[in-house]
Amino acid sequence: MTTEVASDTDPRSRSDGLGWVSRAVFPDDRVGLTVGGGLPAGHRAVARYAVVPSVARARFLVPLGAPRAGAASLLAYNALRPPKVRALRAAIGGLARFGGAGLSPFPTLTVSVPAGVPAVDLLLTERLAADLGGTPLLAAFGVRPPDPNGKPTLQLFDADGRPRGYAKIGWNDATRALVTAEAAALRDLRGVTGVADHPTPPGLLAETVWGDHVVAVVEPLPPAVRGVPVDDPPRIAALLAVARRGAPAEAPRPLASSTFLTRLTELADRAAVAEPAGARAVAAVAALARRHRDTAVEFGHWHGDWVPWNLGLHAGRLVAWDWEHSGPDVPLGFDLAHDAFQRSLVLRGEPAAVAAAAVDEHLDRHGERLGLNPAQRRLVADAYLVEMWLRTWRLADAGAGWNGALHPALLDVIEKRHTS
Repeated sequence: MTTEVASDTDPRSRSDGLGWVSRAVFPDDRVGLTVGGGLPAGHRAVARYAVVPSVARARFLVPLGAPRAGAASLLAYNALRPPKVRALRAAIGGLARFGGAGLSPFPTLTVSVPAGVPAVDLLLTERLAADLGGTPLLAAFGVRPPDPNGKPTLQLFDADGRPRGYAKIGWNDATRALVTAEAAALRDLRGVTGVADHPTPPGLLAETVWGDHVVAVVEPLPPAVRGVPVDDPPRIAALLAVARRGAPAEAPRPLASSTFLTRLTELADRAAVAEPAGARAVAAVAALARRHRDTAVEFGHWHGDWVPWNLGLHAGRLVAWDWEHSGPDVPLGFDLAHDAFQRSLVLRGEPAAVAAAAVDEHLDRHGERLGLNPAQRRLVADAYLVEMWLRTWRLADAGAGWNGALHPALLDVIEKRHTS
């Protein structure tokens, strides 16, 4: 790095969402970012964005200079968004069709680089354009409040508005691990084409390291994709296809001899070293092993975040995205348990104890269709809750901070289940 570009209008100095996203997307301090002012000395402008609706309340950065791309950045996949967000984006997308004139009420963010320095050396968007074949790309991105577990995402478009990909940026230990895990999962899923009932995942287009950031670019979703209703019943055939990936059902194995239990034990031991509450996790894993050691269950893959807002429908097939928590060798039924837990916790705002009860109810109602008997259903529920607390700790330990809805409440729930 060379001498930092100083500007009172540089949004990277802000502590809000605009500052957080700007620092993630433009980490090189040789890049100039100015809002409503001139360029730093010796710089040339390489991109401009409309800051919508204002610098203080920024929600979107919309690329200028290509009206179709600007409009597409707001209108693409709008059917997947909540109604209020959809209406706002539709209104602003209509203005973006008129280019800079339509977006003139909004402040302009100018991106610049030193004269004589290739933009591809300094800008992630230029690097990604080179990785994706060299066609110039425009990027748009939403602005959210600072979130240590959040991953800034760039929507990439051709000048004519055709979606080219989504770039997820891992910028701290927690998010770098998630982006890396999703890239690995999507590479592994390349072999599921043609597997009956398996949801269609996006393809992995590129991976790159950008400074201390890890970036994965995935295929855009089909333009006509529509979201799965939040009250949609579980798709058992799809859950089985995700677990087995076209292979025959595996013979059930006892929990005591599983690599799954070994992994939980190792994670809990690590948590105990790093976190005072980790000792409770060690005890929880030990109690799980005592209660269910001889219960045999089928093990397989899981999506890891199977919820309605990560699923869609296109041309009669299920589409699934956000595979960053995917993994092998978990008890069959984990995705069904996660679906119930997150609907309760996130959609209905219920506490962890109620969400855990929703897992039991969901497994009792639908688990038999997965081949799970009552003992196996209880194992799946108990093991899933331990898995979720360990995920929560792992993210916190990597810098994401504790999820207040799950810690310490989920440990309390787990302990009560093992003493009941």
